[in-house]
Amino acid sequence: MLLPIGDNPNPRSTPWMTWLLIAVNVAVFLLVTLPLSVRRPDLADPVLLDYLRSLGVYGQVSIRSILASVSAYDLFVFKYGFRPAQPSLVSLFSAMFLHGGWMHLLGNMLFLWIFGDNVEHRLGRIRFLLAYLATGIAATLFFALFVPGSQVPLVGASGAISGVLGFYFVWFPRNKVKMFFFFFFLLQVIEVPARLVLGFYLVVDNLLPFLLTGGSGGGVAYGAHIGGFLAGAGLALWSDRMGLSWRMRRHLNRLWREQPDETPPVRSVAELVNELLAAGDLPRAALAYLQLDSRSERLQVAPADVLAIGDFLLERRRADEALTVFRRFIAERPADPGLSRAYLGAGRAMLLRPRCRTSAYHYFLGAIDTARSRGDADAARRYLALLQAGGRED
Repeated sequence: MLLPIGDNPNPRSTPWMTWLLIAVNVAVFLLVTLPLSVRRPDLADPVLLDYLRSLGVYGQVSIRSILASVSAYDLFVFKYGFRPAQPSLVSLFSAMFLHGGWMHLLGNMLFLWIFGDNVEHRLGRIRFLLAYLATGIAATLFFALFVPGSQVPLVGASGAISGVLGFYFVWFPRNKVKMFFFFFFLLQVIEVPARLVLGFYLVVDNLLPFLLTGGSGGGVAYGAHIGGFLAGAGLALWSDRMGLSWRMRRHLNRLWREQPDETPPVRSVAELVNELLAAGDLPRAALAYLQLDSRSERLQVAPADVLAIGDFLLERRRADEALTVFRRFIAERPADPGLSRAYLGAGRAMLLRPRCRTSAYHYFLGAIDTARSRGDADAARRYLALLQAGGRED
């Protein structure tokens, strides 16, 4: 049997919001779930009648049978859990903090504790909280699409936590998950690539059961897990694209102001880049290159010139534009001898951005994997050592 117990690497910052969410979930369980689970229901509570009808119980029912099978927490969950047949804004949020038992709670909190810190570090505390709630809502609504008439309440933080896993899957592909392996007397901790663990979670643990049960789940909200994961992954991709686009436009406008001369007319932007590079005008060559919209145009610029543009932007501490240049190089020229330099440049750009040290770590590992020269590999190892020592590039 395999049990996740941690991940590597981890940020040095304290994940206060992750800990706060864990504390709130545990507090709700201790202060609400446990006391109400051992309390008998109020027979005058109107929710009791609705609850019994949702179970298909009609006619006369003995008080003894009700007290033997229904707790006050059952009615609380029926009211504040999310029921697709009777949705409410309150239950959309409250359901995320209710759990069915100790194992349900501990499993969810374990995953939040393992994977939440890196995502929180990347997003920041407030945005992490908003992303957690947003993916939790998306998970609940995705689940409700497949059982719109269900009166069975959906509870648990797993939809929101699946959203955190979706962010993690996109942003930390080279991380390792520490797994505790035990089989009879064989006990061992092994490290498994994060994407393998999360891919197994998505496909084997959720997608296949979801398809086999037709979306009903049979007591497990597979649809919520899938919806939350997809929402988190989608938001991570959107955040990367839109965040870079907005910051890049801002810096491009500034770069234009720094270079007010008129640009000589040419037949294409790619030709403009090459002419400016030939003239030694790196600032405007960088600006023109960043305006190339198509892959075919960008491939008209020599690889060495593209790397020179990226290095120039790094020297000017234009981390977002430099990262765009190096990422495009990595995606569009995977067999180029200069690929390791692009990975190095992307890692250095990440070091200049807030809360991106773990992403920088991944790029430096990529530089080592693709290096065709000892110099590039050694440079990447030096940056990895810098990260492990807690330093940053000046």
